[in-house]
Amino acid sequence: MDSAVHKANKRKLFLMLLLVAVAAAAYLTVDVSFSNERLFRYAMKIRIPKLIVMLITAFAIGGASIVFQSIINNTIVTPCLLGMNSLYTLIHTAVVFVAGSGSFLVVNANVSFAVDLTLMGIAATVIYSYLFKKTKNNILYVLLIGTVLTSFFGSIQSTLIRVMDPNEYDSLLATLVASFSNVNSEIILFSLVLLGMIIFWLRRELALLDVLTLGRDQAINLGVDYDRAIRKLLLGVALCIAVATAMVGPISFLGLIIANLSRQLMRTYRHSQLILGSALFGMIVLVGGQMIVEQVFVYAVPVSVFITVGGGIYFLYLLLRRGGVRQ
Repeated sequence: MDSAVHKANKRKLFLMLLLVAVAAAAYLTVDVSFSNERLFRYAMKIRIPKLIVMLITAFAIGGASIVFQSIINNTIVTPCLLGMNSLYTLIHTAVVFVAGSGSFLVVNANVSFAVDLTLMGIAATVIYSYLFKKTKNNILYVLLIGTVLTSFFGSIQSTLIRVMDPNEYDSLLATLVASFSNVNSEIILFSLVLLGMIIFWLRRELALLDVLTLGRDQAINLGVDYDRAIRKLLLGVALCIAVATAMVGPISFLGLIIANLSRQLMRTYRHSQLILGSALFGMIVLVGGQMIVEQVFVYAVPVSVFITVGGGIYFLYLLLRRGGVRQ
């Protein structure tokens, strides 16, 4: 029976991979002038980096969401509970408030990315490594800390916005909404290397995910250092979300949508298939959504708005259908 499900899921993943390829090809070629070489090169120069960033973001958020839900054992939680999205908005607001919208820290996209990633990486390391030990490896305490910090960061940001110059706030507002319309192609390689390092660092824990979801007692009986594995996975999830958020901005509901769609489609305990399915769903959603934004709405509405609205509706659907908690 398990073998049949495994083979069926392989076919589903292959079909999803084809859909990603079709969506990517459509995004690159729709409304592009092939007869004019200069216009074609210009279009590819703009669209290819955006496509790569969308694929990286979908992979990072999709994989992190499945891992996070599995170690928490709840399918209506998302990694945004860790506070990375709120910290991102606070960092940008504080930089504009202190240094101004015309400062080097804001204008230079590479420096801005480095600041975001460094501060979020430090916060993730302190919260989900050091504090996890201090709370005696209690995941619920860590989630509570993340929720409290989210509210804390949001309160500070709101205070800064209230006393900020209105003109500075106008320039800030565009950076607080996730958008793929103007990506920084110079950080793509660095982000790929960083994600590769995170995956390599977590390779053993990722291989043990199927065992970890059995529960703490069962995993320990099977010889797994449960607390250490969970601590490393939580830190890895926070770092992946930090990379994705620093690249494009906060996308709160994307992880919830694609992780649950992957679980509903795959219906398996194998995390290798669930993570790949979630990442492919994310690629389809982001690439297809961005194409609609550009071709239908002509950049009037960012894709994150559609994801937030759709994610909120889907969240209510999950609550009404099954409460979101895995049995």
